Amino acid sequence: MAQVNVIEKEIYVKVVYYGPALSGKTSNLEYIQRKIAAQKTDLISIATEGDRTLYFDFLPLEAKIIPGFTTKFQLYTVPGQVQYNATRKLVLQGADGIIFVADSQWSRQEANVESFRDMKENIKEYGIDMQEFPYILQYNKRDLPEVAKLDHMEYLLNRESVKVPSFESVALTGQGVFDSLNAICKMVVGKILKDIKSR
Repeated sequence: MAQVNVIEKEIYVKVVYYGPALSGKTSNLEYIQRKIAAQKTDLISIATEGDRTLYFDFLPLEAKIIPGFTTKFQLYTVPGQVQYNATRKLVLQGADGIIFVADSQWSRQEANVESFRDMKENIKEYGIDMQEFPYILQYNKRDLPEVAKLDHMEYLLNRESVKVPSFESVALTGQGVFDSLNAICKMVVGKILKDIKSR
């Protein structure tokens, strides 16, 4: 849940990039970090020798989108490997929004479904209703030759009673990266403002 520091005029928001192994979660953060170099913010990664995320990646961002406050976005990734479910659950704790990064390759559709199911179960364990929780879908690696059609991926992953926004992306080149980030940030900030008004 977002933390609001009224004295310092700061709002802390946690966004988690979730998805199967090698779907492009870290590539999203690396691209964002390169493009916002002016903020002089570092991407912190705990990775294996093969550059696969072992625990998480973390990238802090600042923006002035709520009048009178500085919003500090904390972007995290989770490890996609199946054996790290306890770590994924820990990183999800306190999340305000999720970008689910799906691998568009035909061969990875089962892994997408398994990871999405895992995400829903982990969120549910925190007592959160996915119908009311801000998340979006990012269909990554759309530049590769053998990718699933969008309607097929939508059928697999976007079948809740209320469909969520989805974006095509190529995280390595930046296509769709900021579209996804902007969409989840708007959803999260909208929910924060609604919660503040209802108090």
